[in-house]
Amino acid sequence: MKFLMANLAGSVFLLLALISQSHGSKTDYRSRNEVALFIFGDSFLDAGNNNYINTTTLDQANFWPYGETYFKFPTGRFSDGRLVSDFIAEYANLPLVPPFLQPGITQYHNGVNFASGGAGALVETFQGSVIPLKTQARNFKKVRGWCEHKLEVRRLKIIVIKRCLHV
Repeated sequence: MKFLMANLAGSVFLLLALISQSHGSKTDYRSRNEVALFIFGDSFLDAGNNNYINTTTLDQANFWPYGETYFKFPTGRFSDGRLVSDFIAEYANLPLVPPFLQPGITQYHNGVNFASGGAGALVETFQGSVIPLKTQARNFKKVRGWCEHKLEVRRLKIIVIKRCLHV
């Protein structure tokens, strides 16, 4: 029970961090600022990462009844509908945030979901069966590098355009 409460507290903490980054009125945030959600956690926030790792079906949600109510098919979410992070994305006028391990995801403009059902703050939590928080953070570091590169390229393009307009 103590172990379960520690995992739950971690999810709530990470969720609060997301809320503090994305609160406000229901306007188009992207017109003022770039908004992206980067989600870390366990099954409360996993959008399907466990579908793409070598684990047991106990740690996956890619079968019925998961997804039955909202999506009409299993998505990998440990819910029959949307997750709290899906509602936050909707509130911020963002599309659903895809799982980091989903094949074909190469751009992270709107963020990405690193959460893994069964994960905990300790690497030993279901070791080898889930993506621990430490690995989620390491994956975020890779995405952050991609985002920083894209922002730098964009800044350089803006500088070039401004200089061309001043000639």
